[in-house]
Amino acid sequence: MTQLPGLLDVEAIRKDFPILDRQVHDGQKLVYLDNAATSQKPRQVLDALSEYYERYNANVHRGVHVLAEEATALYEGARDKVAAFINAPSRDEVIFTKNASESLNLVANMLGWADEPYRVDAETEIVITEMEHHSNIVPWQLLAQRTGAKLKWFGLTDDGRLDLSNIDEIITEKTKIVSFVLVSNILGTVNPVEAIVRRAQEVGALVCIDASQAAPHMPLDVQALQADFVAFTGHKMCGPTGIGVLWGRQELLEDLPPFLGGGEMIETVSMHSSTYAPAPHKFEAGTPPIAQAVGLGAAIDYLNSIGMDKILAHEHALTEYAVRKLNEVPDLRIIGPTTAEDRGAAISFTLGDIHPHDVGQVLDEQGIAVRVGHHCARPVCLRYGIPATTRASFYLYSTPAEIDALVEGLEHVRNFFG
Repeated sequence: MTQLPGLLDVEAIRKDFPILDRQVHDGQKLVYLDNAATSQKPRQVLDALSEYYERYNANVHRGVHVLAEEATALYEGARDKVAAFINAPSRDEVIFTKNASESLNLVANMLGWADEPYRVDAETEIVITEMEHHSNIVPWQLLAQRTGAKLKWFGLTDDGRLDLSNIDEIITEKTKIVSFVLVSNILGTVNPVEAIVRRAQEVGALVCIDASQAAPHMPLDVQALQADFVAFTGHKMCGPTGIGVLWGRQELLEDLPPFLGGGEMIETVSMHSSTYAPAPHKFEAGTPPIAQAVGLGAAIDYLNSIGMDKILAHEHALTEYAVRKLNEVPDLRIIGPTTAEDRGAAISFTLGDIHPHDVGQVLDEQGIAVRVGHHCARPVCLRYGIPATTRASFYLYSTPAEIDALVEGLEHVRNFFG
């Protein structure tokens, strides 16, 4: 069996994830290669969730009894962990949402309701890219429709990179917001943040980065990114579902209006008007995802105990191996970069004229879990003239043996369909 450099003790890590021992389809060993959709959860996170509900369950912030105070400490402690994990200057810049989609919608709605100089209106432009997840396309389309703003985007090169050749024409003095993905969920491309941010800053535009496929896999430093907003989600980074994060610069969060109204986000309320609490509570209306935040905090503890640098190095070596092996499969076409340079651990491909749904179904019969479809990035499929792709995606517990199983499974697919 192929061995990677001794970057991680993967066998020890795999023991932390109970589901990886599961068998499917009458005894087939589970080969889980769908990590870009959601990661599996280590026992440490499962235990944290169980302990919260068994010992600390209460609503936060408003109670004076023991459970409320303990639940509040756990919830706000999770905020501290997130702030440290992303090197945020202040914990008050960390807003909990239910996922990255809500985080991005929050930004879009704030800018639609904002006063100058942040307001998006018919005289302004919004810039995105052709490789975005639908969560970073649809909110901006809705904002453009509501305000009359012009929506523009960067196209893609044939090898799955952003085409920045016309960056000065795409990002102009009219641009109010540039929102783009750090790592593509379908192409695996790691985007050139510095060049885009530099141009946006030249024209005074805000920058929002979707880091959903970055936060689980590499060190994430919001100060180094120099963005104004960064969004990501918990369930892709060993955390539970139902928890996301929006980081925003403190001065922006102070100036921008809230998105949702309700309990907790207020300072005073009368029948005539209301004033709002400071950030982050200004943007966290109602009972928040308390247990989920606690689980995300436990996931961050787990990832930190392993080391994000080591996870990145492990996945890079794994991706190098996977790209090489997949390039050897007859009739297989990788959609996106065909080397491991500046790419993440998600590889989408087509296999001859076999529909990706058929590929996924036959692989599933062998216990191999991959994702099929357009991966909520349909414009990419349109750009490359394909209906869908099969996507294999890896994480800290993935092994070369699982890639070998995928390659063998694809040979079985080819034989099955003649």
